[in-house]
Amino acid sequence: MKRKLHSESSGCCNCEHEHHEKDNHEHKHNHDENHNHDHNHDHGGEFNLKNEVLPLVAILSLYLPGVIFQDQLHNTLYSIGEYLLFIPAYLLSGWSVLKTAGRNILRGRVFDETFLMTVATLGAIAIHKLPEAVGVMLFYKIGELFQDIAVSRSRNSIKALLEVRPDYANIKIEGELKKVSPNTVNIGDIIVVKPGEKIPLDGEIIDGNSQVDTSALTGESVPRTVRLGETVLAGMINKMGVLSIRVTKLFGDSSIAKILDLVQNAKSKKAETEKFITKFARYYTPIVVFTSLGVALLPPLFISGATSSEWIYRALILLVISCPCGLVISIPLGYFGGVGGAAKRGILVKGSTFLDTLNAVNTVVFDKTGTLTHGVFKVAKIVPCNGYDEQELLQLAAKVESHSNHPIAQSIRKAYSGKIDEFEVRDYEEIAGYGIRANVENKVVIAGSDRLLHRENIAHDNCQLEGTVIHLAVDNIYAGYIVIADELKEDARQAIHALKRLGVERTVMLTGDNQAIASRIAQQLDIDAYEAELLPEEKVNAIEKLLSTVGKHSKVAFVGDGINDAPVIARADVGIAMGGLGSDAAIETADIVIMTDAPSKVAEAIQIARKTRQIVWQNIVFALFIKGVFIVLGIFGVATMWEAVFADVGVALLAIFNATRVMK
Repeated sequence: MKRKLHSESSGCCNCEHEHHEKDNHEHKHNHDENHNHDHNHDHGGEFNLKNEVLPLVAILSLYLPGVIFQDQLHNTLYSIGEYLLFIPAYLLSGWSVLKTAGRNILRGRVFDETFLMTVATLGAIAIHKLPEAVGVMLFYKIGELFQDIAVSRSRNSIKALLEVRPDYANIKIEGELKKVSPNTVNIGDIIVVKPGEKIPLDGEIIDGNSQVDTSALTGESVPRTVRLGETVLAGMINKMGVLSIRVTKLFGDSSIAKILDLVQNAKSKKAETEKFITKFARYYTPIVVFTSLGVALLPPLFISGATSSEWIYRALILLVISCPCGLVISIPLGYFGGVGGAAKRGILVKGSTFLDTLNAVNTVVFDKTGTLTHGVFKVAKIVPCNGYDEQELLQLAAKVESHSNHPIAQSIRKAYSGKIDEFEVRDYEEIAGYGIRANVENKVVIAGSDRLLHRENIAHDNCQLEGTVIHLAVDNIYAGYIVIADELKEDARQAIHALKRLGVERTVMLTGDNQAIASRIAQQLDIDAYEAELLPEEKVNAIEKLLSTVGKHSKVAFVGDGINDAPVIARADVGIAMGGLGSDAAIETADIVIMTDAPSKVAEAIQIARKTRQIVWQNIVFALFIKGVFIVLGIFGVATMWEAVFADVGVALLAIFNATRVMK
């Protein structure tokens, strides 16, 4: 994985090889307090429509004849015919609600929607309103069925990720292939992936070329061509040729394992709106219960001609209308849909709280190399000095960079293409933020930025060179420099303009590169501000400064990819990592991971967050308004139990259907 040893300075040698522990940044990661509410369906399990529909058919076969022949059944001895049809229908439709209410009462959690449903329907039975009692439970069950269908649809967006979990690996042992669990494969083992098989572990292709389907990781449907020497990731599907791959990571550290972990733990980080609704229901439900009790008991005492049965009926209607299940169900579902919809587009959001935070982002800060640029470097120019020729300078650079995994170091070694004897390179030392020092063929060679030359007091002619430059010196004598070329990502300019169209006030670039390069890139991309020649710790200071300048309700997002971006990603209000090529430290620390490495996905993530927030608040306002209207109608005796069913189940259904729109 990319390790931004050189960052982007003129010497590109922000060599931060220190391992940063994953920042827990508790100021952002709000964990779930407790389980919300017990619903009568386990949404964590596998949903089976047939198993849910069959009981409904049985209930309707009892309920419909009961409604059609209600008068005849009512006129039987002690209305026994009515009870024989409606009580079994009531128990079949409401058993899970009754059981949950009883269990919650025993646990001390009395006031929830199941308690309201139970009291209201048992009360209706007590005053001989059996069809209404069964109707409430039946339509609630139908509402729960549609909720399950909606949740199942939301889960399907993430299910594709779960299905790419590789089942086996073909490991090559003594020339023979053996099918084993991916968990048992070690780093350095050779695995073979045949056409149509999933790549089980991250690794480097050592034989063969093919096209791979990366859609499960990136959301991109176009297959990618991979060749000898390229890195492939677990979860990709081999489409054509046979690939031999040398494993570079254990399965637990592979890309797909990390993605699965991110997705499965996303629900633990709840949005503030979800927390608000949980608290709201906690206080709202007791108020409803005691209000209903007042409606049942007080009017007969103070209003002339008021009967207890009439006002008890109104109180029961009030209980049914006031059930908060529409809110309790649809709001988490809206956020779940937002997280799932983002996952379909190659944007992994680690929790709904970060969708909420994205809505308040007014400043987006970008790293440069690997974020706005490809980070794929090529040697463009070699300028030797003091008696060295181009080949000698390139050879020295390749040797001194031989232990580095940074793309710049790789590009130098690739340009040299000669064999490097590791024993020729001794006393290798990385100078964080400056460059590298090593003993090569008994000579002290340094390679790094212009700042490194000044730090070592090495005389040289030009400090302001255009481009990404590696300076070299041998035994304190300047030997020349190598210019490395990098290219802007195709959608980098589009990304900045899309953010501005969304109303993001400031776009900023932080880079270790020199002023000339930073100025040119900022101008090309129309970035509002930039800071150049930054050491890794100076990037954190820059973010701190930006955080102090934004308003109380505004947020700062940082987009980066390298190991030295991890502290900055952790410090920003929203940390966004490029997941395709980014370092493990950056991905683990980030709140959002973009699997396509496309900066334009930042604007798309903000759009998804805004759509999610819009739909969630539509549900809140709609549900509270409708319930408020029907509560008034119920108190004044205008609304019957059937209207109460609509105000409860109908509102819940409409809210659920609305919540699923965020998936599209």
